[in-house]
Amino acid sequence: MPKNVIITADSTCDLNDELKSRYNISTIPLHITMNDECREDMVNITPDEIYDNFYKTGSLPKTSAISIGEYTSFFRQFTEQGLEVVHINLGGALSSSAQNAAAAARELQGVYTVDSCSLSSGTGHLVIEAALAVEQGFSAKETAVKISKMRSNIHASFIIDKLNFLRAGGRCSTLAMLGANLLNLKPCIEVDNSDGSMTVGKKYRGKLDRVLAQYVDERLSLYDNIKKDRIFITHSGISREIEQAVFEQIKSKNYFKEIYITKASCTISSHCGPNTLGILFMTE
Repeated sequence: MPKNVIITADSTCDLNDELKSRYNISTIPLHITMNDECREDMVNITPDEIYDNFYKTGSLPKTSAISIGEYTSFFRQFTEQGLEVVHINLGGALSSSAQNAAAAARELQGVYTVDSCSLSSGTGHLVIEAALAVEQGFSAKETAVKISKMRSNIHASFIIDKLNFLRAGGRCSTLAMLGANLLNLKPCIEVDNSDGSMTVGKKYRGKLDRVLAQYVDERLSLYDNIKKDRIFITHSGISREIEQAVFEQIKSKNYFKEIYITKASCTISSHCGPNTLGILFMTE
């Protein structure tokens, strides 16, 4: 990667350490407030700690955006080294982080922000594409423009096993939760790649492993122009057996050059709870 441009992202891009190292990605954490203590997403708190606290107390932590001042300090550490920055945010429909990052960028020279209109490794796809563009010689400004045009090619969705965490977070009623859990319904949550908002798609019914197998086949059959470079299997904590079964199912299709398995950040996981899994890919 050219030495004068660095790619940065919110912690919610859900790239693992190996990928961040490979592409020289720096991330900035969102905030998680649990038991009156403010922590930094995936720095000093993990999803498992959130789950444990929920099962003990019945309460979820509060997640909060990165402030303008925090972004300014984060970007300045790079601009003071003579670097230009391309920063890719969690979708603006989900957090004010994108708005705050753009405000911070206006205070500095050589900082370009991109609202991913996505979340989790849907954003991660754009982060990697940005790093590859810079490797190909694109300037920071050119990279930001290029990546902004790719947002509509991101396809992010995931299956939620139980609605307990959505109910606790006020995103569904107790009645809806009890009904779905009783009927063993598992909704597919789809991300609108025009703004990053989320909607409920198909409601699957049955055991999680069977639902995920059906979900994977159906999502990949929706498009005839799938980009072959990579696909993410991103989950909030799931059994090794199910994780491997999804991996082998995708591998057997011989679509993708790379299949990455990553774990969702605290910000994402706290809203959906454990045993949530999605496949996130791109089209041409």
